[in-house]
Amino acid sequence: MTERRRRVATALARPLASPAGGTGRRVLRSLADRAVALSSELSGEDLDEKICRALMLSKNEAGVDPFGADLDTVRLSGALLVHLHRYWFRTEVHGIDQVPAGRVVLASNHAGQIPLDGVVIAMSMMLDKKEPRFVRSMVERFVSTLPFASIWFPRVGQVLGTPDNARRLLEADEALLVFPEGVKGISKTFDSRYKLAPFGQGFMRLALETKAPVVPVAVIGSEEQYPSVADLKGVANLLGMPSLPIIPQLFAGFLMPLPTKYRLYFGEPIYFSGDPDDDDSVIDEKVWVVQATVQSLLNRGLKERRAIFW
Repeated sequence: MTERRRRVATALARPLASPAGGTGRRVLRSLADRAVALSSELSGEDLDEKICRALMLSKNEAGVDPFGADLDTVRLSGALLVHLHRYWFRTEVHGIDQVPAGRVVLASNHAGQIPLDGVVIAMSMMLDKKEPRFVRSMVERFVSTLPFASIWFPRVGQVLGTPDNARRLLEADEALLVFPEGVKGISKTFDSRYKLAPFGQGFMRLALETKAPVVPVAVIGSEEQYPSVADLKGVANLLGMPSLPIIPQLFAGFLMPLPTKYRLYFGEPIYFSGDPDDDDSVIDEKVWVVQATVQSLLNRGLKERRAIFW
């Protein structure tokens, strides 16, 4: 860790050094220790070793990185989310070791009303990759208005989705997860499942500017976890929400996602060259390559899938 990063981490951790913060830190660490030990025993894998290697904060006394990720919060969250990844969705992973070291943009389809696809991709990168990676993702501004999520997201390393934040992450050689479909992807109704909405250009201009390879990622299973029959856009606008889906779970009183089987397909890294300020038509050609590759991976996964739940 550079001296600059160490100073930033110390500054971010300073509130925890107060008496209340110190107590909070001890409680959080104790909870994390117990949760990690129990989940490691149940899952049969060394969660602590993989999480610390992915986040590279095990030797940082402050336990906070320059972007706000807190080691103990990540450890506690990982200990809980491993069960969602391993046992609820029973995630099957293909091609993950094709993700290169260093800066990289993971470009994935997006679905499911709640971004559990991002959680599963992040858990796979930490637990299923030979060299564990910690994944950052860009979150929408409305998340900062939500109770709990507005605090939890930054502490597990997720960053407000601005071009400047994304640029800083990649320049620091982070793995950045993007969903180029945006809100249109996550709010699709069931009849549009696995049909990609047009990809935006932002991720491509960012990849060109930072000379980061793009790894296409396809997620199978997320479209069926919360099947939406309608989207009340007018009501959503009034509430300041990106969408308001109507899902069967609302009427059944069962708000957990359906236990669909997740299948992740990671493509080969694609290296693009060119001017990030090129005309839209030039950028669109490069974006189309990524979108077509993600769609091809989706088609492959759907063809190989024999059932939604197993």
